[in-house]
Amino acid sequence: MAELKTQRTGKSVRAFVDSITSEVTRRDCRTLLRLMKQASGTTPRMWGPNIVGFGSYHYKYPSGREGDWFRLGFSPRKQNLTLYLMGGLHTHQSLLAHLGKFKTGKACLYLKTLDDINLDVLTTLIRAASGRSSP
Repeated sequence: MAELKTQRTGKSVRAFVDSITSEVTRRDCRTLLRLMKQASGTTPRMWGPNIVGFGSYHYKYPSGREGDWFRLGFSPRKQNLTLYLMGGLHTHQSLLAHLGKFKTGKACLYLKTLDDINLDVLTTLIRAASGRSSP
């Protein structure tokens, strides 16, 4: 069985964020670092070359495939800032209605900038996805 390509690494989260060329994206990533660290109570770690993840869990599918993944994370992509919220978004439709400008995937939020988002609502979504009831 093929191993998952994206693995936790020992690379520096700070160096990764500091290397982001866009000032707005770098600022947004620093805000996400603070929000996700506070919500998860865990230290950020690099997963692959460009994903910052918080916490981890082990999964196993009925097919037998298994692995480890992060609970919360983000990645500054070319088109969007991608937020990974492993708790899923389908149960948070009422919150999403008040979030601002975004697109979604199954467990991802795609944002242009945090300036387009209600940070209080985003903080609530991040806390819900972290599995912790309080910061």
